[in-house]
Amino acid sequence: MLYGRSAEISALDDVIARARDGSGGAVVLRGEAGAGKTALLDAAAARGGAMRVLRATGVESESDLAFAALHQVLWPAAGSLDALPEPQRDALRAALGLAAGSAGDRFLVGAGVLSLLAEAAAPDGLICVVDDFQWVDRASADALLFAARRLGTERIAMVFAVRGQAPVRGVPLTVEVRGLPESAAAELLESRHGMLPDRVKRELVALTGANPLALGEIAARLTPAQLTGREPLPDPLPVGARLFGDRVIGLSARARLVALVAAVEADLGLVLSAGEWLFAEQPVGPGAHVARSLPSGPGTQAGAGRVALAELEETGLAEVSGTSVRFAHPLIRSAVHEAAAPADVRRVHAVLAELTADDRRAWHLAGAALGLDEQVAAALVAAAERARDRGGYGAAATALARAAELTPEPRARAVRLKDAAVAAWLGGRPGQAESLLAEAREGTGGDTTLAMEIAQLRGRFELNSGNAAEAVRILAAGDSLDMLADAVEAASYVGDTAAMAELGRRAAAHPEGFLRNIVAGIGLTLDGDPGGPALLRWALARTGELEDAAGYLWATAAASALGEPDLAGELAEQAGRVARVSGMRGQLPVVLEFVATAERIAGRPARSQAVSEEGLELAREAGYENTVAAHLANLAVLAALRGEEELCERQAREALAIAIPHRVGLRAGVASYALALLDLCLGRYGAAHDRFTAIAAAGPGAGHPIVVWRTAPDRVEAAVGAGDEAGARAALAAYEQWSANAATAESHALLARCRGLVESSEDAFGEALLLHTNPFEAARTALLLGERLRRTQRPGEARAHLRTAWETFERAGARPWARRAQEELRAAGESGQAPPAAVLDVLTPQELRIAGLVADGLSSKQIAARLFLSPRTVEYHLYKIYPKLGIGSRTDLARLVVLQKAPVADDGML
Repeated sequence: MLYGRSAEISALDDVIARARDGSGGAVVLRGEAGAGKTALLDAAAARGGAMRVLRATGVESESDLAFAALHQVLWPAAGSLDALPEPQRDALRAALGLAAGSAGDRFLVGAGVLSLLAEAAAPDGLICVVDDFQWVDRASADALLFAARRLGTERIAMVFAVRGQAPVRGVPLTVEVRGLPESAAAELLESRHGMLPDRVKRELVALTGANPLALGEIAARLTPAQLTGREPLPDPLPVGARLFGDRVIGLSARARLVALVAAVEADLGLVLSAGEWLFAEQPVGPGAHVARSLPSGPGTQAGAGRVALAELEETGLAEVSGTSVRFAHPLIRSAVHEAAAPADVRRVHAVLAELTADDRRAWHLAGAALGLDEQVAAALVAAAERARDRGGYGAAATALARAAELTPEPRARAVRLKDAAVAAWLGGRPGQAESLLAEAREGTGGDTTLAMEIAQLRGRFELNSGNAAEAVRILAAGDSLDMLADAVEAASYVGDTAAMAELGRRAAAHPEGFLRNIVAGIGLTLDGDPGGPALLRWALARTGELEDAAGYLWATAAASALGEPDLAGELAEQAGRVARVSGMRGQLPVVLEFVATAERIAGRPARSQAVSEEGLELAREAGYENTVAAHLANLAVLAALRGEEELCERQAREALAIAIPHRVGLRAGVASYALALLDLCLGRYGAAHDRFTAIAAAGPGAGHPIVVWRTAPDRVEAAVGAGDEAGARAALAAYEQWSANAATAESHALLARCRGLVESSEDAFGEALLLHTNPFEAARTALLLGERLRRTQRPGEARAHLRTAWETFERAGARPWARRAQEELRAAGESGQAPPAAVLDVLTPQELRIAGLVADGLSSKQIAARLFLSPRTVEYHLYKIYPKLGIGSRTDLARLVVLQKAPVADDGML
C-alpha cells in the first residue's frame, strides 16, 4: 500500500490517461534513495488497465554495456521488428545484437525505438517504466529519451525514475518524490510497528526526513524500549548505504562473497559458478593470470554457492528472481561494495572474467587490473569497437577512456584518447569529447601525424559547438586537403573571405579532384581570379557521381560561390535526402541547416519551418550549439515573413546570443537579417535600411558576405523606401559584382528587379517577371511594379499585378505583404474578396511534408524512415489529412499535391 502519494499518483494518472487517448508523453520521478520511486513505478504499471507494460531497471554494473537496458525494455516486443522501416529495423537489430553489421547513426536507433514502442502499443496502448535511470547505459538512455521526446501522437506513456540530480534531457515533466507528509509517515510506522508514542513518531519522521525506506529500516532495528520512548534513539541514525551496513557485515564470509559477486553480476548462473570458484580459496591474480589459479571444476565446492545464496535470501537482503539475483534495494548493493576489501573486489572481477566473454569479460578484466596492462586495454578497445558498430558511442567512449588509462605506451594511449573523444562527440557529449581530446593532445610526443589528426578534431569540435574563428586558426595549421577543406568551411562560417581566399590558394597545390577544385575554386573566386568559377563549374558538372551528403554540401557551397542560390538549394535538398537514408554519424542536424535554408530561399516556408524545427531539436540533443543558432536564425526569418514580431525578435536574440560570442558570422548575419526583414515587411523602411547597412558593414564573426549578397535585393528595396538613392545604387553595384558569375534565371530576375527599383524602370520589372522561377519573389516584383503603375495614374494596368501579388501573399501566410498588396489594390479601384486558400494550406508543416512524400510515391515505412517517425505516426497524420482535404486515399492526396505544384505553390511559397 502507498501512503501519502495521492499527488504523485494523480500526475501519473494524467500522463497515462492522455497516452491512452493518443497523446503520449513522458514523466520523470526524481527523488533520493528510498523515497518510494519504485513503488510509484509499480503503481503506474498497474493503473493502465489493458495497456501493455514494458519495463527495465538500470543496473550499476551494466552501465558501461551498450544497449543493456534497451535490451531489457524491447526484448518482449522484438517480434514486431519486421514491421519497422528497413533502416530503423536494421539499426535496432544491430544495436540489440540480433544481427551483424553497424547500427549506423544513433538517430536511426532512436527512431527505431520509437517505432517499435509504437508497434508494441497496439491496440490498447503502452506504459514503459524505467527504474534507476541514473544507471542506464548511455546508448540506451539516448535512444529511450529520443523516443520519449516524440510521443505526441502515440499511445505511449514513459515513466523514468531517477535518483538525485542525474540529468534526464528533454523530458519537461518532473514529479519530485520527497519525504512523506507527517501524517502519512506516522500511518506507515503504525502499520508496521503498531501504536507508537507521538514523540517517537515525530522524532523518527524528523530525523529520517520522512523517507519511507529509512523509516522502515530504522524502526525495524530499534529496541522495544526505544520504540516506546523509554530509551533515546540512536545518534546519529544510519543513512544511505549505512542503513544496511550492519546486516551485510553480519553475513557469513561466504554469504558476503556471494553478495559481492551478485553486486557485480546479477546473473544467477554466474553468481553460483563464481562463488564455487572463490570458495576453493585459491589465490586469483590479475586478469592475464587468472586461468592458472582456477581449478578444473568446482569439485568439493559444488553446492556451496547455493548454501551461501540461501543465507543471503533468508536475511531479506536479496532474492532470486527468474535467472537473476536481485537486491531488495539498490542501497544494499552499495553497502556490499562498501563492506568489501579492494582486493576482494578485484578477485571477484578476475574470476568473473574467466566465466564471461566479450564486453563483460573486458570490463571484468579492467576491474581486476592493477596498474598498466596492455592486454586488458586491448580487450576494452575491442569492446569499444563492438559498441561503436552497434551505435553505442557513449559506451565506446567510456571503454576507450578506460583502455587509455591502462595503456603503457604513450602514443597508443593518445590514440585511444583521441578515439574516445570522437566516440563521445558522436554520442552527443561535446564536453566530454573536448576533455578527452585535450588529454590526448598532451601525449602526442613528437608524432606530428597524430598531432595533426588531433588538431583536425579540435577544429571540428570548435566549429560545431565552440568558437568558429578559433576553429579556423587550428585547422589552417594543417596542409592536408581534408584539413584545408575543414578550414575553409570554418572560415565560411566566420565570414572571413580573406582566410578563405588564402586557404583556397593553398588547396590549389593539391592534385585535381572534386573536393580540391571546390575548395580552391571558392578561394580563387573570392580573390577575383577568373579561374575560380571554372573550377567550380568543373565540380558541379560531376554532382551526378556523388554518393554521400558531404559531397552534396560541398556542391552547395560551390553553387553559392557562383551566386546561384536556387541551384544551391536543390543540392542542399539532395544532401538532406541522402543523409536521412544513409546516416551521417551524428551530422544530420548540420545538414538540416542547409536544407532548411534551401527550402526558405526556394519559397517553401512550411517545409523550411518543419525542417528547422526538426533540426533544432536534433541539434539540442546532440549538443551542437552553433547548429542550434543556425536553426533559430532561420526560424526567425520565417517569423518575420509572417509578420510575427515578438517571435521573430525572440528567436533572433537567442540565435545572436550564441553566434556572436562563438564568432559564427553566417548565423549572426541571418539572425540580423531576420530583424531587418521584419522592419521591411512592416513598412519601417528607415529602420530596415539602418539594419541592412549594419549587416553590410559587419566584419567576420558578426556578419557574412554571403548574407550581404543574398539579402541585397531587400537592402536595395529598403534603401529606396528610405529615400537613400546613393545607398541603393551602391547596394546594386555590389550585387551586380557578386552575381557576375551567376547563370540561373532566378538570379537574373532578382538583379533585374533591383535595377527596376534603382532606375525606376518598368522594363526591368517586366524582365524580372519573365525570368522569375520563385513565385513569392515574382509576387514581390509584381507588387513593386503594381505600386509604380498605380502611382503613375495607370490603375487598370496595376490591378492585375497587385491582385496576383495579393493572392500569392495570402496563400503564403505573408500577412504584412498581403495587407500592403490589398491596400494598393483597393487604392487602384478594386475591393475584391480575399483569394480562396490553396487546398493544402489547411495542413500543418509536418502534414505538408508527409503529403509531399506521398506524392513522391513513398510508402508509410519509407516516410517514417525519412522523417525519423514511426510508421504508425505517419498513418496517424494521413488519417488527419484525408478529412481536412475531403479525400479518402493516398492516390487522391498525390493528385492534389501534383496539381498544386503547378505553379509551384505547393505549401505556401515564400
